[in-house]
Amino acid sequence: MSDSVALDPVDLQILRLLQNDVRTTYRELAAEVGVAASTCLDRVARLRRSGVILGDQLRLDPAKLGRGLQALLLVQVRPHRRELIGPFVDRVKSLPESRALFHLTGPDDYLVQVAVADAADLQRLVLDEFTSRREVARVDTRLIFQQWDCGPLLPPAGS
Repeated sequence: MSDSVALDPVDLQILRLLQNDVRTTYRELAAEVGVAASTCLDRVARLRRSGVILGDQLRLDPAKLGRGLQALLLVQVRPHRRELIGPFVDRVKSLPESRALFHLTGPDDYLVQVAVADAADLQRLVLDEFTSRREVARVDTRLIFQQWDCGPLLPPAGS
């Protein structure tokens, strides 16, 4: 069963525009897609209600906040059991250094994106918050040299 929502070309254009700049006004959106502002407001409200639009986020520059080093931590949890996973996920999500957390298939169970002050701060984080946990069997660290945003997320062609 698919969770996808039927979207017409106007919906797709609204989503494309909002992903490029979430502060775009309804009046500007309406003019760009060729509908009345009230219609645009109704469509965005429907996209929010249906869960297509999950929310609005403010993006911050980690370096400007004193967290100029970003890394990806590949974490292996052993044993990989539900009663250990919940507390582990809760702890990782609560860490101020955590930026994103993914549950994976394959040899690594989690991918954690973190932002820290420097290499010493990264070492502290890995040792004190990850490898010190009984269920963490291994942490493999990859530094992020550079990151790019990609284009707007839209449904596959022909959907």
